[in-house]
Amino acid sequence: MSALRRAAVAAMVEHTLLKPEALPEHVAAAVAQAQSLGVLGVCLSPSALPVSAPGLVLVTVVGFPSGRHHAAIKAAEAALAASQGAREIDMVIDFSNSLLGDYEAVEREVSTVRAACGDAKLKVIIESEALLVLASDGAKAVAETSRAVERGGAEFVKTSTGFHPAGGASVTAVSLMSAAVSSRVQIKASGGIRTGEQARALIEAGAHRLGLSGSKDVLADFPV
Repeated sequence: MSALRRAAVAAMVEHTLLKPEALPEHVAAAVAQAQSLGVLGVCLSPSALPVSAPGLVLVTVVGFPSGRHHAAIKAAEAALAASQGAREIDMVIDFSNSLLGDYEAVEREVSTVRAACGDAKLKVIIESEALLVLASDGAKAVAETSRAVERGGAEFVKTSTGFHPAGGASVTAVSLMSAAVSSRVQIKASGGIRTGEQARALIEAGAHRLGLSGSKDVLADFPV
């Protein structure tokens, strides 16, 4: 861990609470913990908004977790979230389009939601491990989907929801995503990141952001 310090990693972290059973007191506790850890932001379910989170980038999700929503619904959800204070919006694609190789459909969906985000940044969840497992050529599907996300105008391509049984972020997926897009697009790794060792490997593979629910434990693995 010697090459990375805790503060530098914290500046990449979005402390995440997306459990469906989360109550208002859990949301308040997540915001307070994010503030105490000095992380970049906090990622909450859209129904938790609006919420006060001074000093943090407020992030939410749309089309979550399945992505099997009409693009117009995702766009409306994104516009509402932005109006309620979300500065970044993590959208789940309908990744059946990627399984079919219909990357133009991916691009159209991303473009539709991007237009609804206004000044908020758009991060697009491609469910990378599911693509690697389920697509006939998983590596190609991850790369082409990432390129479609960039063409659609998103600022980030993100690995996973953390809810799919195929798994969360992996070094393989992050490496493929990073190689596929230009320097304009950043990479967010999320899902199943529980140790500093995992976080370090993902950052070295090209991740610019980390979505963590166990932020305290991961950051504790890095030296001050």
